[in-house]
Amino acid sequence: MRSVRARAAIGATLVVAVALVAAGLAVLLVLRANLIDQADLQAEVAAREVAGQLATGTPYDDLELDDEEDHPVQVTDEEGRVVIVSKDLRAVTGTGTSGVTPAPSASTSPGDGDDDDDGADDDDGSRPGRGEVSSDDPDFSDGTATVDGTTADYRFAAVEATTPDGVTLTVYAGAPLAAEQEAVNTVRGAMLTGLPLLLVVVAGVTWLVTRRALRPVEGIRREMAAITASEDLARRVPEPGSRDEIAALARTTNETLTVLEASVERQRRFVADASHELRSPIASLRTQLEVAEAHPELLDLPGAVADTVRLQVLAADLLLLARLDAGEKPGSATVELGALVREEVSQRTGDRIAVSVEVPQGGAFEVNGSRGQLSRVIGNLLDNAQRHAEGSVAVSVAADGRGVRVEVRDDGAGVPEDERERIFERFVRLDDARSRDDGGAGLGLAIARDVASRHGGTLTVDRAAEGGAAFRLWLPRPA
Repeated sequence: MRSVRARAAIGATLVVAVALVAAGLAVLLVLRANLIDQADLQAEVAAREVAGQLATGTPYDDLELDDEEDHPVQVTDEEGRVVIVSKDLRAVTGTGTSGVTPAPSASTSPGDGDDDDDGADDDDGSRPGRGEVSSDDPDFSDGTATVDGTTADYRFAAVEATTPDGVTLTVYAGAPLAAEQEAVNTVRGAMLTGLPLLLVVVAGVTWLVTRRALRPVEGIRREMAAITASEDLARRVPEPGSRDEIAALARTTNETLTVLEASVERQRRFVADASHELRSPIASLRTQLEVAEAHPELLDLPGAVADTVRLQVLAADLLLLARLDAGEKPGSATVELGALVREEVSQRTGDRIAVSVEVPQGGAFEVNGSRGQLSRVIGNLLDNAQRHAEGSVAVSVAADGRGVRVEVRDDGAGVPEDERERIFERFVRLDDARSRDDGGAGLGLAIARDVASRHGGTLTVDRAAEGGAAFRLWLPRPA
């Protein structure tokens, strides 16, 4: 029962079994009802035929009781006494009486009276009037009859008839149920024989179809187990050629493996690059401390402080990247970007190039997010512009569609078009020597783009009107 194939086969078998049993019962009930209706019709016809003869005054002995074996007849009077029975009828049930021998007091035929001349005319010279047969629907009942020594089940119809003498008689005529019982038994036997075989076929076919459908899943499972054991994320699970859900599962699994492989590779590069970046300032600081220990007069205190600051900045950048990679939420505080830009620029008193600020007066440039992280983005963009500008750095804030755009421009050499995406990768520096001397580790732009993405925005670079680089930060307005 732990197997999907077994559960699918059992479930399909149970559903088909319930459906077939319900359908079989319905067929049997309909078949039996139709056959009983036919028996009712035959019994009614036979009863009305005898009742018609009685209504016309036919003497009892002259009644035509055709086919007495298939349609046994019993006639009773108003007091329930048997007056007529079929010749070979020996016992009967279901007619309200169990007797089959006419009562002596009821043996007088219709038309017989106290007159000395049988069949004589009435006082007015005419024969007795015609009786009538009840037009009401007959009453039907189930019973048995023993005819010529054979007992069988019958369906009886009761029809009332009034003789010309005004005597009311009830005619019971039966129709055999042997054909109905035989047909029902035959159909039931066929169903009981065929149902198990059909269920076996359904279970087998479901098992085979499910096994074939799930075969690619087993291939995916084996490959995933092999990938887990080997830790080789470059491997991929097999993708079936079908266009069903299993093929979609395989494609999604491979896409997940691709993302996971890229993430692991990125993490490995990050660790290697971070180790490399940390090694240089630590080695430099250690060298200076060892020299100072042996020759205190040679201590380069400004250099040691610079290396310590560089280590502090690098550690802060690595910590922020770790928090971003861990999925830290940016928060939902309202930040006014115009005021944030003015505040950030006002604190940069040591920049080698004065920053010009272009923020429209009276504008509302509010976004949702982390004030600290957004301030870090603007600071990183200004640091990058200061590092590459020749004589001017400008920052502007403006509305842009459903968001706010912050643009930082410089008049430096700009960014080559084929490098405009690469510079946002971690530890990437286009001018490695100068960036290292200036203290850059190649993390500022990577952090800025990650923060922008976490806030639902974008960060791109293009060519500025001044000839250098123009970094455009776009953030959505609050909904």
